[in-house]
Amino acid sequence: MTQATTPTADTVRRVVRSLLRDAPPRDSGPGDSAFPDSPPADGGGLRIAPAGEGEGEEHFTWFVGARHVLRLAPDREASRRRRRELRLRELVRPHLGVAVPVSVAHGEWASGLTYTLDTLIPGGSGEQRDVSAVGEADLAGLLGGLREVPGQQAESLGVPRATPRSLETLRTAAERAAEQLAAADEFDPARLQQLTAAGVVQLAAQPGAAFLVHHGLRGEHLVVSGDGRVRGVLDWTDAVVGDPTEDIAGLALAVGAPAAVRAATLAGYGARPCLRGLWLARCDTLTRLAERLRGRAGRPVPLLRAQLGRAWEAILLERLTDETW
Repeated sequence: MTQATTPTADTVRRVVRSLLRDAPPRDSGPGDSAFPDSPPADGGGLRIAPAGEGEGEEHFTWFVGARHVLRLAPDREASRRRRRELRLRELVRPHLGVAVPVSVAHGEWASGLTYTLDTLIPGGSGEQRDVSAVGEADLAGLLGGLREVPGQQAESLGVPRATPRSLETLRTAAERAAEQLAAADEFDPARLQQLTAAGVVQLAAQPGAAFLVHHGLRGEHLVVSGDGRVRGVLDWTDAVVGDPTEDIAGLALAVGAPAAVRAATLAGYGARPCLRGLWLARCDTLTRLAERLRGRAGRPVPLLRAQLGRAWEAILLERLTDETW
């Protein structure tokens, strides 16, 4: 069996040294270089640190200086997605009101495994910073912009088309998970009864409503400024052409159900797609936390609990539409 290749700080320094050596010359002053925060050509003096320190022993994303992020693909499938992401980011950039990282260099860090050196979007993670009311308007612009991206053009880049998920199937799995979480004193399963059989039918995906979907609008992929504005969106590797309510669901995990619904409403979504996205998120949070507590690998339990709490925040829209289900 071939041992998996694991990047280290030395790996990152080697890649950075090759970028500095191969960088094209430009007009520069004394001590300047092709990268604004570059070290001398041997890589000395440049701050190199893993991103998300403490989440695991293997790091595939590294901060390089103060202005760049080096992302190393862990396997060949991830490499394929990263190559596609480079093209997709150029397609979506003109349509969004928030920043998308720019790749200043890309290549292979090991045989068949790609890297991309991206610009660092200033700000903090949406997991650590709250989104303001103006930030919700930024999210609305993001959701609206995604609908403007030509779906056929995205598919021509290799973005897959995804079939909308069955809310009935998700509810069935969520019911089992809710019972397990109730036994662990993590959740009151009676809350899931709000999603009635009639509600499942009413919230079925609408035919023909396929758009480009980021499919990962979680907090760690949102760059938020100190004043609560959403400045950028990271990691487009899981993008699909499909059900846009999946992105409403992602925002419910990231910023809470009320803020997600407000942003979706500002983007022009009606009550049913907002509620569908909300219930996708709620079912997902139950099954993911239950699976993690059973010992399955996944995100840290505190994060999953936080996401469950956000997705299950009450919203006025539920009370206004409950009798119409």
